[in-house]
Amino acid sequence: MSRIVVLGAGPMGLAAAHRAVALGHEVDLVEADSKVGGMAAHFDFSGTSIERYYHFVCKSDAPTFALMRELGIGDRMRWVDTSMAYYTQGKVHKWGDPFALLAYPHLTLIEKIRTGLQMFLTTKSRNFDSIEHLTSRQWIEGGSGSSVYAKLWKRLQELKFYEYADKVAASWIATRIKRIGNSRKSMFQERLGYIDGGSEILMEAIAEDIRRKGGRIHLGCKAEQVLVSDGRVTGVRAGGREFVADAVISTVPVQLVNALVPALPDESKAKYGAIDNIGVVCLLFKLRKSVSPHFWLNIVDDTIDIPGLIEFSNLRPVGPTIVYVPYYMPVTLPKWQISDQAFLDEAFGYIKRINPAISDGDLIDAQVGRLKYAQPICEPNFKDKLPPVQTPIAGLQIADTCYYYPEDRGVAESIRFGRMMAEAVPAGRV
Repeated sequence: MSRIVVLGAGPMGLAAAHRAVALGHEVDLVEADSKVGGMAAHFDFSGTSIERYYHFVCKSDAPTFALMRELGIGDRMRWVDTSMAYYTQGKVHKWGDPFALLAYPHLTLIEKIRTGLQMFLTTKSRNFDSIEHLTSRQWIEGGSGSSVYAKLWKRLQELKFYEYADKVAASWIATRIKRIGNSRKSMFQERLGYIDGGSEILMEAIAEDIRRKGGRIHLGCKAEQVLVSDGRVTGVRAGGREFVADAVISTVPVQLVNALVPALPDESKAKYGAIDNIGVVCLLFKLRKSVSPHFWLNIVDDTIDIPGLIEFSNLRPVGPTIVYVPYYMPVTLPKWQISDQAFLDEAFGYIKRINPAISDGDLIDAQVGRLKYAQPICEPNFKDKLPPVQTPIAGLQIADTCYYYPEDRGVAESIRFGRMMAEAVPAGRV
């Protein structure tokens, strides 16, 4: 069978390596980090094992459930009734069901009807080909109205995408709405899932199965160059050593590809270079008090520079209150350069404003994580912009989370895409 080197041990790289070794290939998985999992990896948050970046499971995440059953951990899935809310004009308002929509004080009756109808039809749509040419703003304003966009969406889009706010594809937003909207036990109750023990349970189970079946995982081994001869991949230089390969599957951010694969044609390099991505400064707070009863709190307030809070402990019970505060932004923004402590002070000030019952004494611990390539910018007709997964170099496949479009980043899509890439590798060495 083929000798395959997989670059990156995030969920997609793990899934690719796992499928490849199951098919009988000789597999080496290289990862710059000291542990597997990528954005789904855990760290020790003063005694609490927690994801570096928040993850949740929806009812439509079939690839996740199938792989968990295959690994013998299907019984680790848990489901929780969750809720969403908006913080605006100094108050928290529940969101996400017909009663909450009708009770929301900052929309007119016509705005509520148009919004409810657009969201309902979105959850029932089979695909979004008909809106592929639209931006999210054009689509929302066309369905719910420009006043609804201004009241509910504009601030969130600006704080998530900055100068790209009016370039985000409608189909990308609609797919996110559909995924969450269909993860319900009824029209009136949202339900999301988590893995008992956290995402690490799945990541480590995949890694363990790879090793058990003969695959090799090399941690602390940064990919340096994909080696090419006569138009065909021959190996990978990583961590100061060379790995011979008949095929290479790269799952690292495509922004790194041009330096990693100097043998790529200029046309391919131009396409990878044209894909925009922004970073995230993700803060975690461990608190003695809950901020709100909601898992996801959208924030629409011109004096608060974050789009929302994710109170993760309202999904997965982890003991104390755990709150994620994501600051998405282009890394060229001056704010990206400010200190971790400056971010923590600002965000904790926002938390205390949202819930005045929280004081400085309620802060147990706080951490900051930074990721330079966190969110791809998917504009209308984004698939037309993506280079093919199979590159002009024989044996070399390249993809990252932007290839999930119109789906957003997620473990289920990582599993699906990673397995697909592994299955595309021909059997037998060339």
